[in-house]
Amino acid sequence: MSSKDSVVIASAARTPVGSFNGAFADTPAHVLGSVAIKAALERAGVDPKEVDEVILGQILSAGAGQNPARQAAMAAGIPQEATAWGLNQLCGSGLRAVAIGMQQILTGDAKIIVAGGQESMSMAPHCAHLRSGVKMGDFKMVDTMIKDGLTDAFYGYHMGNTAENVARQWQLTREDQDAFAVGSQNKAEAAQKAGKFKDEIAAVTLKTRKGDVVVDTDEYIKHGVTMDGVGKLRPAFDKEGTVTAANASGINDG
Repeated sequence: MSSKDSVVIASAARTPVGSFNGAFADTPAHVLGSVAIKAALERAGVDPKEVDEVILGQILSAGAGQNPARQAAMAAGIPQEATAWGLNQLCGSGLRAVAIGMQQILTGDAKIIVAGGQESMSMAPHCAHLRSGVKMGDFKMVDTMIKDGLTDAFYGYHMGNTAENVARQWQLTREDQDAFAVGSQNKAEAAQKAGKFKDEIAAVTLKTRKGDVVVDTDEYIKHGVTMDGVGKLRPAFDKEGTVTAANASGINDG
């Protein structure tokens, strides 16, 4: 059994963060995951054949095929003998994957773990239950991004409404939230312009009709965001609320 001091993060890598229906609109999550895995292994100097297990958090897996984590692992060159599996703990999925990876090493079940997360919100499909057929009339399509990823399963409301609940509980004003969002975007913009993210990003090469397109920059970072600009937006989830498209969490791929 290993000690806590003997478990280390040998390297880390991520793809650029793509905007909703942006550069990665047609790129499955496992493809993005495989790019990050390849880069992380290369940076650590680890042969893919040495990996014992791959653990990836992923929430939106409807229509993604069997075990998307295994798809990502094998696309990254990790042999089929290695275990690969995904977990769903909503927003905490990627961090939980890392925690479980550490536990696997501590217990002696593995020596080398790849842990992280992958998601394509753009490719989350719309679906309908048609097993029993539709005898006549229209049928309803369900947005799996909203249903599986953004709607509370117990109370039936959007995650944006939970943000409203938190704001009310802790007396966070619209100005508080807008200021935090603007500060975050401004800091990200400055870091992007200074090249601070280059070392952590693994570029993704997309095959298009016009040839290869290399995506190596985060799309979601908004440049020139100001308090005046975000202050003009209406609340997105509650007419009398404080959460807007500017200060709420984003919808992204990566």
